Amino acid sequence: MNSTSRSFDSSLNTEYVYVAAGDINGLLRGKRIPFSQIDKVEKGGIRLPLSILSVDIWGADVIDSSQTNGDIDAIALPTGRAPYPITTTNKPSSMLPVWLYTEDNKPYYGDTRHVLDFISKKFKALGLTPVMATELEFYLVDYTEGQTPKSPIRPKNGLRLNKTSILSINDLLQFDEFLDEVYTQCRNLDIPVDAALAENGCGQFEINMIHVDDPLKAADDAVLFKQVVKSVATRMGLTATFMAKPFGLQSGNGFHVHCSLLDQDGNNIFDDGTDEGSDMLRHAVAGLIQTMSDCTLLFAPHVNSYRRFAPGTLAPNNISWGYENRTAAVRIPGGDSKARRIEHRVSGADANPYLVCSAVLAGILYGIENKLEAPEPINSIAYSELKLKNLPLDWLSAIRKFERSEVVGSLFPAEMIELLIAVKKQEAIRFAKQVTNLEYLTYLQDV
Repeated sequence: MNSTSRSFDSSLNTEYVYVAAGDINGLLRGKRIPFSQIDKVEKGGIRLPLSILSVDIWGADVIDSSQTNGDIDAIALPTGRAPYPITTTNKPSSMLPVWLYTEDNKPYYGDTRHVLDFISKKFKALGLTPVMATELEFYLVDYTEGQTPKSPIRPKNGLRLNKTSILSINDLLQFDEFLDEVYTQCRNLDIPVDAALAENGCGQFEINMIHVDDPLKAADDAVLFKQVVKSVATRMGLTATFMAKPFGLQSGNGFHVHCSLLDQDGNNIFDDGTDEGSDMLRHAVAGLIQTMSDCTLLFAPHVNSYRRFAPGTLAPNNISWGYENRTAAVRIPGGDSKARRIEHRVSGADANPYLVCSAVLAGILYGIENKLEAPEPINSIAYSELKLKNLPLDWLSAIRKFERSEVVGSLFPAEMIELLIAVKKQEAIRFAKQVTNLEYLTYLQDV
């Protein structure tokens, strides 16, 4: 089994451990065990139903899925990441990340961490090492269930935020206690946090990660980072949301992924000493361009995700690439050529980090292996380029595109594909049955 053998620190001030794996939507599911039983996890003695990773966003079983095997158990093994403290429980508790294996010790590809491992190993076979970093945007909001979220109250002066203030130092200073605690928790968890900034939205922030040469760690860090932000916000009387578009008239929350590739000697194969980058860079870009439409469901997995693709908001809505062009779906940042890399800007912060990183790497690999040629880069505002093809701009179109795609079937394990389609179809049916209050206000008496 692909588990990291380790001894758990019995000196931790912990009474309970939450054994958790990520479901198809990236939400953590599992069970609580006494800390005295934690050694059982390392020995494969903790089991979880395979079906917990195949539920929909509300946690309901998906009837039309491949899980027709009597709801069998899987073996939960540590990912190699140490347990991390949970700060919102009454008793001292920790979370232990696990991933699931079948009874015959094979990876279960309904576990999206295994999907990313599957893609990453293809690079290793070519003698290449992906180096990845993520940037996640989120809103801090004042939220009461059943009501529309409001912008947060500034902790230091007691006034509610009432305007967008991109890169506002004042906003960073007002929320420095929140940011300090997030940074402290992240450092304790070996999450390599870098710069923080106030983003376009009112109460919106972005925190960047430092590049790491392990895609699994990069995705793990993104998952844990979201947990940290939500936990710290809760303790401070706020709600943190990574919804792709929590406010219709404000910027959405993006999840940008940076990636370069190292050869066996540690050289960046995207760098040839020029501003344009190497042929390998353009092959990689071409692969991302050709697979982007079919993989949109992985970047935008929810009905709300498609509200983010609005022109003029720096969220790409077409298939494009360019140098230092933030309106394009794929951006090649400037700077020192040794750091030449790809920035993939399509995904929303609501997406599953394992699937986003998998799709980015799979697209890059597809372009490199097939030596695809990239189209001409876009140097103008990409939204206004009528010649460009749009991404699927609604959820149902993205689901259909993903389901019918031959290239998707060649890139990812069939188990994950079947499961994701079944889950998304079930979610879409439930949303389609909801009649909104706006529809009543608009149509009930007038048509």
